[in-house]
Order: sequence, then C-alpha cells, then structure tokens
Amino acid sequence: MAVLIDYENLALGTGRRKRNGHQEVGPMPDVKCILERLVDKGRIVSKRAYCDWQRFSDAITPMHELGIELIEIPDRAYTGKNSADIRLAVDAVEICLTRDHVNTFVILSGDSDFSPLVSKLREFGKTVIGVGMREATSSLLAENCDEFLFYEDILAARSIPNFGDVVPEEKHECYQLLFESLAAVQRDDDSPVLASRLKDTMRRKRPQFSETTYGYRSFTELLREAAKLGFIGIHKDSRSGTAMVDGFKE
Repeated sequence: MAVLIDYENLALGTGRRKRNGHQEVGPMPDVKCILERLVDKGRIVSKRAYCDWQRFSDAITPMHELGIELIEIPDRAYTGKNSADIRLAVDAVEICLTRDHVNTFVILSGDSDFSPLVSKLREFGKTVIGVGMREATSSLLAENCDEFLFYEDILAARSIPNFGDVVPEEKHECYQLLFESLAAVQRDDDSPVLASRLKDTMRRKRPQFSETTYGYRSFTELLREAAKLGFIGIHKDSRSGTAMVDGFKE
C-alpha cells in the first residue's frame, strides 16, 4: 500500500471558510490516527507528503516521527500552479508502473483534480482509497475511488471497553492495542476474527508487540484472559482448531 498525502488540502480542510470565500488553516490533522486506520487494510510500504513545508513548519517533526517522506513543493506564487498536485500524480503513476507489489493507493485529499489520477490507477488494476474532510471533499473524487474514508469518521471510531479498573496497569498498553485492533477489524465486518489475523493487525499497528512482554505464554492465553474478564467472546473453530474472536460482549 502506498500513501500519498496532499498535506495542504488536509490542513485547510480542518479550518473554516472565511467570509471572503478563502479557507483558513485549521488544527493540525491527526495523520497518525489516519495511518493507524489504514494499517487495518494492509501493509504500508511507502508514505509521502507534499507541501510547501515552510508554511507548515509545526507539522515537520510529527510527520518525520511517523516515517513519512516530506516532499518540498515551492509556493504556487512562484510556480503559478499547484505543483503539489502535479508531483503527487507523477509519483503515483511512477510507483504504479515500477512497483508491482504495490496494489493499493491511498490518496489523502478531497480535491477533485485527483479524479483523473484515480481513474488511471484503477485502469491499471489498482485499488484506490481516498481520505478527506467531509465538508472539503469533492463528490466527484469520492465516487471515483474504490473506497472513501471521511476524516471525521476515523476520529470518531468505535469506542472500546473501559478496562482500567480491571486490568493491571502494566498491561494497559497491551489491552488498548488489542481492543483498538479488534474494533478496527470488525469495523466493516463484524463476523468472528481469526486470532492470527487479529495479531497481524496488532503488529502492523505496533511492530514491536509481543504478548510475552506482558507475561503471556501465547496470544491465545491473552485472548482467554480478556474473555474471562468479560470483555470479548472467543471460541475454537471446529475445522481448524484455532481460536476465533467473536467480538466485544455487550
């Protein structure tokens, strides 16, 4: 999966429209939250963000910490055109034609100018996911994508059980990751989840995760404890004999 970010469009999307019709820059978009939603769908192998970074200097360090390659784009006052859109489109086509292992493109923007790019990527058999602000996204772009995620919906993701009073503090991080991953996997499909798939999702979110760090001999032991505490339901698949997670208990 390749993630290409039109950062200026996101930053403007969180702001409000002024009386003169211009859009003002809003709060810094939570790109980390977006990426954590995207890893539920697959492994991200390329992350690039396009912008005149002198205008958004506060975002540089957080973006570097997320491992995102920052592509410096000159201010359009000097170029006379939106160079960020052009460079993003060129890079997307280059990745499409030279990296066969990338089968999904994620475009973080609500700009309708990307609609021809989306159509071209789909012509080459690629899946295209769009991410943008609800009020700042063109319906033309959203309807062209295979899937479109609204930023507001990502932030308002399904809540997880309150485990703070039941689970020892040293295991809070583990349970937080477990429940967030389960909620993510079942967001689009609430059918039972293979334990191995759930663990893979947790590792995409936190590559350093290991249940042994928290005192469990196996991942199944962690699931059994969570089920015993009444947070989730689990059962054993009759054919494979592997653990299945039914979901959160009401």
